[in-house]
Amino acid sequence: MPSNCIAPHVQAFFAEYLSQQKRLSPHTIGSCRDTFRLLLVFLRDQTGVEPSALRVADVDAPAVLSFLTYLEQQRGNSVRSRNIRLAAIRSFFRLVALRDPDSLGIVTRVLAIPRKREDHKLIGYLTRTEIQALLAAPDQLTWSGRRDHALLLTLYNSGARVSEVTTLQRAQVCFGASTFVQLTGKGRKERTIPLWPDTAQVVKAWFSELGDAVGPLAFPNARGKALSREGVDYRLQHAIQRATPACPSLATKNITPHVIRHNAAYLLMWRSLRKHRGSLAF
Repeated sequence: MPSNCIAPHVQAFFAEYLSQQKRLSPHTIGSCRDTFRLLLVFLRDQTGVEPSALRVADVDAPAVLSFLTYLEQQRGNSVRSRNIRLAAIRSFFRLVALRDPDSLGIVTRVLAIPRKREDHKLIGYLTRTEIQALLAAPDQLTWSGRRDHALLLTLYNSGARVSEVTTLQRAQVCFGASTFVQLTGKGRKERTIPLWPDTAQVVKAWFSELGDAVGPLAFPNARGKALSREGVDYRLQHAIQRATPACPSLATKNITPHVIRHNAAYLLMWRSLRKHRGSLAF
C-alpha cells in the first residue's frame, strides 16, 4: 500500500488516536465515524476511487469544501452539523501531520478552512401547567406508559441529556433519606442531582416493577435494550399528543427533550431568585 494512502491514517485515527490517546467517549467516536463514512462515500462518488485506494492528496481543501457544501445543500444539514463534521476532519489531519510530514501542505490548507458562524436560537420553556399536563399524559395502565412517566419525570427533575438518560443504569440512582442520581456528561464530567420525593417514589416503583428479569438499564425498551435518541423523542411527541386536548398551548410549541432539560435549568433559576429575592435590590 502506498505511503501516501489515506487508509492507514484512518485506521490509526480510530484504533489508536481517538480511543487510546484522547480517550474520547463512544458517542464522540461514533460521530467521527459517521463523518468519515459520509466523506469516503462522497469522495468515491466524486472521484470514482474506492476508499481503500484514496490518497491524502485526494482529500485536499477543495475536496473537503465540496463535501461541506454537499452536506448543507444536498443533505440539508444545519451549520452546526457542518461545523461538527469539519471538526472531526480537522482532528484527523492533525494526526496526519504527525504521521506524514510530507503532507503538511495539505494539512495546513485543510486546517485553514474556517468554521461557519451559526445562529443561536432561543430555547423556549414550558409553563408549570404545561409540564404537569405532559407528565400526566402517559397511560400508566400500560408498561410503556409507566416507563415513559418515570423517564419524563427524571428528565425534568435532573436536567439530564437524552444520552445520559438512555444509558442510565439503576445503580446510578441512590435511594435513601435523600435520593439522588449520578450522571456523567460531556467531557466525563460527573454530577450528582437530588431527586424530589415524588420523583424518587415513581422511579423506585418503576425499578421494582423491572425486577431482575431485565438488564441494569433504568429505562429500557420492550426488548430490554437502550432506547435511542429518536425513541425518546417519539415517546415525548406521543405524550404531547395525549396532553394537548387538556392543555392546548402545547400545540403551539416545538417541544424536544432538550426543551425539557432547559426547563430544569429555568426552574432552578426561578427557585433561586425566590429564595434570595429578599436580599436582592431590584
